[in-house]
Amino acid sequence: MTTQDATAPKEKGLARTAQALARGTEKWFPDAYIFALVGVLVVAVAAFANGSSPQNVVDAFGNGFWDLTAFTLQMAMVVLTGYVVATSPPVAKLITRLAQIPKSPSTAVSFVALLSCSVSFLNWGLSLVFAGLLARAIARRTDLRVDYRALGAAAFMGLGAVWALGMSSSAAQLQATAASLPPALLQITGVLDFGTTIFTWQSLVMLVVIVVLTVIIAHLSAPKGAAIKTADEMDIDLDDTIDEPAPRSRPGEWLEYSRLLPIFAGAMTLGWLVSQLLTKPVLSVVSSLNGYLLVFLMLGLVLHGTPRRFLDSVAKAVPATAGILVQFPLYAAMAAILTKAAGRGGVTISEHLATFFTNIGGGGAFAVVIAVYTVILGLFVPSGGGKWLVEAPYVMQSATDVQMNLGWTVQIYNVAEALPNLINPFFMLPLLAVLGLRARDLIGFTFLQFIFHFPVVLLLVWLLGMTFEFVPPVV
Repeated sequence: MTTQDATAPKEKGLARTAQALARGTEKWFPDAYIFALVGVLVVAVAAFANGSSPQNVVDAFGNGFWDLTAFTLQMAMVVLTGYVVATSPPVAKLITRLAQIPKSPSTAVSFVALLSCSVSFLNWGLSLVFAGLLARAIARRTDLRVDYRALGAAAFMGLGAVWALGMSSSAAQLQATAASLPPALLQITGVLDFGTTIFTWQSLVMLVVIVVLTVIIAHLSAPKGAAIKTADEMDIDLDDTIDEPAPRSRPGEWLEYSRLLPIFAGAMTLGWLVSQLLTKPVLSVVSSLNGYLLVFLMLGLVLHGTPRRFLDSVAKAVPATAGILVQFPLYAAMAAILTKAAGRGGVTISEHLATFFTNIGGGGAFAVVIAVYTVILGLFVPSGGGKWLVEAPYVMQSATDVQMNLGWTVQIYNVAEALPNLINPFFMLPLLAVLGLRARDLIGFTFLQFIFHFPVVLLLVWLLGMTFEFVPPVV
């Protein structure tokens, strides 16, 4: 990969600002796992300062370390299923056709941003891979000279801007799934289905506003003319040829190359889904995290056609789940220290924080403070689900105390939780692997999006929050 030299043309406008931001963020931001370890350290020190004994702190750390085991697997499966679906032959053909639509470099960048945000409403893992492959397909066009860095940043916008307002939102999925909620949190909030969170008209309005803002910024910040750096100029290999599985070599492999079992599994899944929709409320069905993952996993199997091709895709997807697998236990440990390591007077840090947020009062001030706090914490805990388990006990208790609508509180968290992704490169990793780029190539453009998104998000949670009424939790 080549680097930009002193004689390279100077970029202008928002594109120039984006590259200036990239130089600073790449220099000072460590690996996301370091943030998680630092988070544990900070929480432990805070517990000691609160009067907790060393034994209480280490017991909470060790006993809580595996509290999110089931949810960790579920979040890893979100990434895996998204990757498997996005790399299937039918989706690959769709991507090739979509890549021919844009007619100008700026339009190509904004087009990728729009599709990335749209797909992320269904599955953020699918969005990362789908949009990354779309960016590569556009970059392969010989009739259109597009900046590859801006295309890559646009491909990240689904996760960086609106993913948590969609159906794979970790917090919304958790709150809708009683079995995934820690008992202490379930006692505070009860179950909140999608009808009280992502499918409220206020949340959908917020979603549309942010998508429009994202697309406009992507369009205006795309480098033009001599400032464009193409994938070829950056020595990026854009060959996306999918290797066909090796021919069957022994009789025992014939089922691996047969479409019979995928069709059967797909039919079973479809039958289960129809049965669920006929016997349960629609929102409770679509809110089920396990059901959601079942459908996407079997869809990937069917779209790949044969078990052999499906398994090859799964093998390529597994490395993208590594960060989730090693970081979520640290988030669980943090949550346990916050909620279980009692200090002076038997009061935990979580209870102190709940009192602090309750004292802020209800209305717009509560919404804005919660949003800002979520953004700050997100820099250290770059995980929607893991961070929700850290925040939720005291945030939702405070929301109940000040009579803030609980479903909207989840959405305040969701829209604010996405913002740190525009700065912290943790969830860029699967996309960077697809693109063949480094974080510094994208962060300048995504940091620019953060600068515009932050005040807009605060305004939206304040104004739209005024339209809600408090509904007591049903436990």
